[in-house]
Amino acid sequence: MKVAVFSTKPYDRHFLDAANAAYGHELVYLEPLLSSNTASLTSGFPAVCLFVNDTADAKTLDILAANGTKLIALRCAGFNNVDLKRAAELGITVVRVPAYSPYSVAEFAVALLLTLNRKIHKAYNRVREGNFALDGLAGFDLHNRTVGVIGTGKIGFIFAEIMKGFGCEILGYDLHPNPKFAEAVGRYVELSELLSSADVISLHCPLTPGTRHLIDREAIALMKPGAMLINTSRGALVDTEAAIEGLKSRQIGALGLDVYEQEADLFFEDLSNEIIQDDVFERLLMFPNVIVTGHQAFLTTEALSNIAETTLANIAEVEQHRHCVHEVKAEQQVALAKALA
Repeated sequence: MKVAVFSTKPYDRHFLDAANAAYGHELVYLEPLLSSNTASLTSGFPAVCLFVNDTADAKTLDILAANGTKLIALRCAGFNNVDLKRAAELGITVVRVPAYSPYSVAEFAVALLLTLNRKIHKAYNRVREGNFALDGLAGFDLHNRTVGVIGTGKIGFIFAEIMKGFGCEILGYDLHPNPKFAEAVGRYVELSELLSSADVISLHCPLTPGTRHLIDREAIALMKPGAMLINTSRGALVDTEAAIEGLKSRQIGALGLDVYEQEADLFFEDLSNEIIQDDVFERLLMFPNVIVTGHQAFLTTEALSNIAETTLANIAEVEQHRHCVHEVKAEQQVALAKALA
């Protein structure tokens, strides 16, 4: 099948090309994000392949359908960037990669936690400047600390397992409890109890209308003073301006973000010679107890290989009119939104 692959970087091409040897799709790599402004590039492509910051809203989908596109293959787990209802109305099938390497994201969340706690980012810069002073670098033992995990699916469960290995008490919150979580790593509590009890809170839930700004001013006010917040899931789970207020008041003791709610205009691009116009983002970077990375938690060779393989297999199944188990439909989006509202 002829596929327009949007938002491509060199690592995407490397792994997709390697996996495509078994499928023989005609992959055409495009660097821009998909939006209504770039949707004209899909003319003549029965399939498009999208990533997390591509936008397939109703306006964009109308253009895709007019251009003959019948398939959207997401090379990510989330599908909040696609208007599934409009896609169904237009006869466009949507497939995704529900799991690629949950270890990659879970381990990166732990890396952010450890770096913030032990001030490794600050120590690294000091030593490079010949400064070996230890003032201001004290952290805390994770042993016997309480870690709250919001979202206990595959990634959240693995994160919880790792933190239990550090000797932490694990609290979980999920509207769809994972039996393995309660059996093996922790106990479920209400969100308010998790927020008020946890020394570290890590987010691992999907973005839906119900979870947008899950961590807002009210949630931050409930948090244990000085608690650490980690988000490797979706940027809009956290109200960034509320988080900045929480940092200034010291209600939030440290903040680790691999995602940002306005990241589409920033992440995955080299803007080192540009003046970033996002004042909220710039304010975040000024805090010494904040680390922001550019949505790289998924970036391991195992994850990239699995993403490429599953994406191309999904396309082949749809092309051959076979049932694709990774198809997502509007009713799934609605049901998830209602469950998490």
